[in-house]
Amino acid sequence: MKGRVVQKVAHALDRAAAVTGRENPERLPQHLLTGRRGEDDAYFYLRRLGYVMVARNWRSPRHRGELDMVGWDGDVLCFIEVKTRTTRDVAPAEAAVDEEKRRDLGAVARDYRRRVAGNPALRFDVVSVYYDTGVTLPDITLFKNAFPMP
Repeated sequence: MKGRVVQKVAHALDRAAAVTGRENPERLPQHLLTGRRGEDDAYFYLRRLGYVMVARNWRSPRHRGELDMVGWDGDVLCFIEVKTRTTRDVAPAEAAVDEEKRRDLGAVARDYRRRVAGNPALRFDVVSVYYDTGVTLPDITLFKNAFPMP
């Protein structure tokens, strides 16, 4: 129940940012809005699974790309890539994390890792989010340890 309240507050804050002009969702293409919605739903899904999230949309000054989310699953530092789709007619969402994307994520993750004390275990997770079921709740699948550090 607490997670749902936090989720509603987060969505309300997003709407407030749009009203105050800090961000205008009407200017964003639909695929970006869908992607943002997927990341939000994935975030709360992972929190319900016990992940402790420490960063969202983290960018490195030295490499292209970003880490959608960074969180702890117990004592494992997880770099999480979220892929959102509105249809299953093409390749699975998680298939979009190809070799080039993995290399980019690996470079950004190494930069993030340098900022973390100690030597924690690392893992790349992929979350696929589908909004094709005709209901308001998305279909979310977590792929733990989806690929090794490139």
